[in-house]
Amino acid sequence: MVSDKNWFTLVCGGHVYSPSHIGVKDIMIVGERIVAIDENLELPEELGVSVIDASGKLVFPGLIDPHVHVIGGGGEGGPATRTPEISLSNIISSGITTVVGVLGTDNVSRSIEALLAKTRGLYLEGVSAYMFTGSFHYPTSTITGSVKKDVAFFKEVVGVKTAISDHRDSHMTQAEFVRLCSEARFGGMLGDKKGVVHVHMGDGDQGLDLIYDVIDKGNIPISQFHPTHVSRNPALLEQGIDFVKKGGSIDLNPENSVMGTVKVVSKLIENDVDLDRITFSSDGNGSHCEFDENGELAGLGVSSVSVIIESLIGIIESGLLPMDDALRFFTSNPADILGLENKGRISVGMDADLLILGSDLSLDYVMSRGRVMLEDGAILVKGTFEG
Repeated sequence: MVSDKNWFTLVCGGHVYSPSHIGVKDIMIVGERIVAIDENLELPEELGVSVIDASGKLVFPGLIDPHVHVIGGGGEGGPATRTPEISLSNIISSGITTVVGVLGTDNVSRSIEALLAKTRGLYLEGVSAYMFTGSFHYPTSTITGSVKKDVAFFKEVVGVKTAISDHRDSHMTQAEFVRLCSEARFGGMLGDKKGVVHVHMGDGDQGLDLIYDVIDKGNIPISQFHPTHVSRNPALLEQGIDFVKKGGSIDLNPENSVMGTVKVVSKLIENDVDLDRITFSSDGNGSHCEFDENGELAGLGVSSVSVIIESLIGIIESGLLPMDDALRFFTSNPADILGLENKGRISVGMDADLLILGSDLSLDYVMSRGRVMLEDGAILVKGTFEG
């Protein structure tokens, strides 16, 4: 499906952020990889080189969204509240070139096999796609019947997802949680991966306590865990800040407004946390639920992956951080924490996942694995069944 891309591409004269700012450079791409970065690069015309003029524009790595409900989520309000699958166009128009898929609360009408199929489908359509095995509940959902085997043998699987501190989860015991984490860790060793334990955090008063118990008593290193939704309430965010200071990493969801996201980043800076241990994810195509004091569903909406690029632009425009530091949340940080090889940076040997933005931060081009997916703000490549 992606065979119509040009084999040789030259991106010329852009202000390149790798995410560090490396100046005005040309980027030479052969197939899906970056092969050279320098000034005044040239290729023989007879090679049929596609040239993209990025003069006066910004060139960023493609964005990574580490928590997306690619086959949909929801269902807490009955069958009519199941959210739809994500489309390729939604991903591309948000400047995202790599997604990591997850199952949501519903592992009854949705399956881990369907998640694997969708992940592979997105890759064939042109973006890079990974997934977490597991689900909201325990015993967890797997492809092979084993978290360890899923992580070891499926190239798409980067770790396991589970849930704690939420009234909808399975309320695992410490022993069950240790067993799950150990499976992911050893599967990662066998498959030469991180084997990340990606933990949905609810609003429960216990917060991260179960993770700390496993770290203290289960001999699982703090680097194995990547709790998500950690900005969902002030107490949990405070606990998350402490978690990072102890050597862990956390995933945050952009708040209801760009200003809310900026306030969270401001708090991180005020607390002098290691910003390289922070990622942002959209929770895209998942339902965002509101429950009343009796635990009854009071409101339901659908999250959008567009909040990723909106949050990046909001952080840059706030002036809180230099542009390259803001970019790390959405590029090199998730690549490093999840172990996504050849992702998150503009560097020789890396995948050619690039964004070109105007000086006003408008999105002009999206390139995924060497193929132009969006040009002059218009989507060129759509999903198989998109109109």
